[in-house]
Amino acid sequence: MVRARVNVFLKKDVMDPQGNAVSSALKQLGHSDVHQVRVGRSFDLILDGNDGEAARDDIKKMCESLLANTVIESYEIQIQPQEPGKC
Repeated sequence: MVRARVNVFLKKDVMDPQGNAVSSALKQLGHSDVHQVRVGRSFDLILDGNDGEAARDDIKKMCESLLANTVIESYEIQIQPQEPGKC
């Protein structure tokens, strides 16, 4: 089994109104050191097989076709190390 996490965020040049709202709320709660917030989403995937590079290629296809709107979003794929004895 291969475990992976995909993080999807709006591209830097795309306005993030949800991030702005969170940033504003944090400042109102006294967290004045917050400069900027970007809101995104993450997907945790478990794939059959043990080949991390093949899994990365497969996940990239998933991102390009469904998980991310690549016109306005970017994504990051993290293959997570397997713990011995865990599936």
